[in-house]
Amino acid sequence: MAKALRLTQVERKEISDAKMLDAAVNLIVERGAGQATLKDVGEKAGYSRGLAGYRFGNKAGLFDFVLRSVGDEWLSELTLVSKGKCGYDAIAAALDAHIKFCEDAPKHVEAFYRLWFESLEPGSALKKVILGIHKRRRADVISWIEQGIKQGVVPPSVNSALVADHFTASVSGIVYHWMSDPDNLDEMRGLHQSLKQVMHAMLRG
Repeated sequence: MAKALRLTQVERKEISDAKMLDAAVNLIVERGAGQATLKDVGEKAGYSRGLAGYRFGNKAGLFDFVLRSVGDEWLSELTLVSKGKCGYDAIAAALDAHIKFCEDAPKHVEAFYRLWFESLEPGSALKKVILGIHKRRRADVISWIEQGIKQGVVPPSVNSALVADHFTASVSGIVYHWMSDPDNLDEMRGLHQSLKQVMHAMLRG
């Protein structure tokens, strides 16, 4: 009989991280960030009470892990769909991917934005993480527009920073609106389509 393959330490950590992420996301969505404890995350993931505390140190560390993990999931998808695109084509592809991400992983998106809004509390340790994610999102849009200007598909008169600010604020607003009525995906799809139309108009200069 062949011996069972032994997982490496890295592989075991990847598995436990995935289980911890899933447990944390579900608890944040079900109870709210304030009621999601490290002990409950560890138990829900199928591990000991103390493992989450050992791994993340405190709730701020846990929430940082959730934000970065979901953010990396989205960044991976965004990089894939926007590759080789610029201007409106890149923005439209990003919006199409965003609604699909919301449909495919609604709890991940909701947990991410619950923590995003949690970061607005005074003294929140999450503020720095959220600021970094926001800057990256804004920089991506500016880059797409400036590449479009260079390639002649976006008029040079377009203010890339203004369009990027409108884009990022609108996406956050759409998700916030969706979270108040999460079963109404048709409305969310419609809002994404409307934003695509607005972006198209803004990029005409």
